[in-house]
Amino acid sequence: MDIRTLEDRLHVSPQILPEEVPTAAAQGYRAIISNRPDAEEPGQPMTEDIRAAAEAAGLPFVHIPIRGGAMTPEDIARFKAALAELPQPILGYCRSGTRTTFLWALSQAGERPAEEIVALAAAAGYDVSPLGPRLEG
Repeated sequence: MDIRTLEDRLHVSPQILPEEVPTAAAQGYRAIISNRPDAEEPGQPMTEDIRAAAEAAGLPFVHIPIRGGAMTPEDIARFKAALAELPQPILGYCRSGTRTTFLWALSQAGERPAEEIVALAAAAGYDVSPLGPRLEG
């Protein structure tokens, strides 16, 4: 797993596999958020298989599927609520980690300075600058 830290409570990764969930739990992750829709590409693990692995490992699992870059205000609100309600640290994933990072960035708009959001994402290897004014809150 290529796990990167956005902040203490949230770490992001490209697609994880069901068999990697016990390792994530052993590394101290206490919940998982999936932002990847099923059937995005051939051969990807199904959400329910990862959910089952998470539940078997005692980890809460939240699925907020995002197709492409189409993040609605409702998606952002659900992600923000999950960050507030789930036990931490949380492991979030999508195909590459970018959608999860964008959701996190948008959920932080108005709570952190835009420059801080951009810097935290960049430190994890993600560029959220295309979100521009949306990060101002």
